Amino acid sequence: MKRLLSIIGAISLLGTSTTSLVACNKTHEYTPEELAKLKEENKINTKDQTIRDNLEWIAAQEKPFNTVDNKWYYVVWKGKNWNNTKIKNDQEIITPPKWEYRYKDLDIKKEYKLQLRYYSRNNTTIDLIIFKSINDPSLIWKKDTNNFKVYRWNLDITEPNLVVDNDGNIKVDGE
Repeated sequence: MKRLLSIIGAISLLGTSTTSLVACNKTHEYTPEELAKLKEENKINTKDQTIRDNLEWIAAQEKPFNTVDNKWYYVVWKGKNWNNTKIKNDQEIITPPKWEYRYKDLDIKKEYKLQLRYYSRNNTTIDLIIFKSINDPSLIWKKDTNNFKVYRWNLDITEPNLVVDNDGNIKVDGE
């Protein structure tokens, strides 16, 4: 009986770990209702109504960097500490040859780099990546949303001066 239970336990453990590995490679796609709810939950907490109404939380599935929109983006990302990098999405995508990638360093904080990587496989995909070194795995925005928060400033007027606290929350500087 013990032998049978250990065989069943080993099979279920193996099946569970295999399923988990397959599930980890998939990115979660939000329904329109879930996305609207998350956008509301991730609004910045500020007294300034203009900032509250025009600083929009962006999900990875929206692929904001795949097209040029000339908007400012605030990328909150975690290397050793939380960082805030402001970038303007104003450069055309240079499609790399098939099965290759190109990258653009956006910010460097000690041993960590925030990069935009341009992949060309079936179609051009652009990902935000936190890269430490060749020996360490990179963190990719569409697969690891715990280490990234992205906001878009939707107006053409002067963008706000934002800072990030120790918990990764974005705030208006001085509030």
